Amino acid sequence: MNSLFRAAALAVGLLGAGAAPALAETELTMYYPIAVGGPLTQVIDGMITGFEAENPDIKVKAVYAGNYDDTRVKALAAIKAGQPAQLSVLFSIDAYDLIEQDLIVPFEDVAKSADDKAWLDSFYPALMANGRIDGKTWGIPFQRSTIVMYYNKDLFRAAGLDPEHPPKTWDELVSMGQKLTKDGQWGIMIPSTGYPYWMFQCFAIQNGKELAGKDGASVQFDDPAVIEALEFWRSLAAKYKISPEGTIEWGTLRQAFVKGQTAMMWHTTGNLTAVRKEAGFDFGVAELPAHKQPGSPTGGGNFYLFKSASPAEREAALKLIRYMTAPDRAAEWSIATGYVGTSPAAYETEKLKAYGKDFPQALVARDQLKVAIAEFSTWSTARVREALNNAVQAALTGSKSPADALKEAQATADALLKPYKK
Repeated sequence: MNSLFRAAALAVGLLGAGAAPALAETELTMYYPIAVGGPLTQVIDGMITGFEAENPDIKVKAVYAGNYDDTRVKALAAIKAGQPAQLSVLFSIDAYDLIEQDLIVPFEDVAKSADDKAWLDSFYPALMANGRIDGKTWGIPFQRSTIVMYYNKDLFRAAGLDPEHPPKTWDELVSMGQKLTKDGQWGIMIPSTGYPYWMFQCFAIQNGKELAGKDGASVQFDDPAVIEALEFWRSLAAKYKISPEGTIEWGTLRQAFVKGQTAMMWHTTGNLTAVRKEAGFDFGVAELPAHKQPGSPTGGGNFYLFKSASPAEREAALKLIRYMTAPDRAAEWSIATGYVGTSPAAYETEKLKAYGKDFPQALVARDQLKVAIAEFSTWSTARVREALNNAVQAALTGSKSPADALKEAQATADALLKPYKK
């Protein structure tokens, strides 16, 4: 992060020393999913300043638009209103909807050189899975994550558990969770608001089943292995009493963990840097426990190119995206946030190698990519995902059985996806 700030300072210094700024020939507006203000906006601003210093004919305006949903709404509203918007970082799972609305173009339309094509193939395959549809690349990974397990090593020691050996299986999760649960302290918390479908993907893939087909037009919510996965999640509270009853809030779970209210939590690796700053105790990060197999979905945001951009704007946007995803900047973004370095080359940079040696927790999400799957996404994805979210929450609150809830979600999804089946 420091070098990004240095780049910004250098650029300002050059201008102050009398270097006349070139008039921008191309202006870009980039919508980005961060609330206004704070350290992450400073990192992005530093990248933009460095890019503009190297490309004085391109001017970039970053619009920090809130969370992913806010950003999508604001970016699409701007486009429909005829306002400039050439690129954005949006959910990786938004690709189907953006294609269906004819709002984006594949990167192959712009990235045509041999070097561009090599760049398209330079990212981790697991992170490209959501962005590649029907043989074309619609999204480029930037702000990407997997779900990892954070655990309080001090509480492990107090419970007589080895702090260097977190649970590796569902059975161990239960047995350790029981030893870690006591008055005012839960063994495990897994968020079930915000992104219930995403957390549920963990249980499903660990039980050997992906929720969505590769065609984006089919789902397997009512598969016996999927039902069994939801039954196990429900059992953590209902049967084993190692997790709170009802739903657990996504937005406050990190605070519960750093306050010692839970010994373990599943959450995005994008929280890693914040946990490191806030936790007043020794904590570990581990890959998620397996059942039939290990696994986690990827998550986070991709760069997209909007169709409304002119050819010159698309070329400039590609330059910016290539600049921001370069190994050095991907490494610094990973260090600043906890998000995954999106390419193997990022982990070969000196700064990320040194950071990983000093803070090995930062390498867990990368290592888990070998068993990661694409985040759940289909055609008509918002409504299909809503049906699954409702089913998961109904089962966790006990208002419906996992089987009934998932069968209802399957029927809803089948009706929504029927027009897209080939």
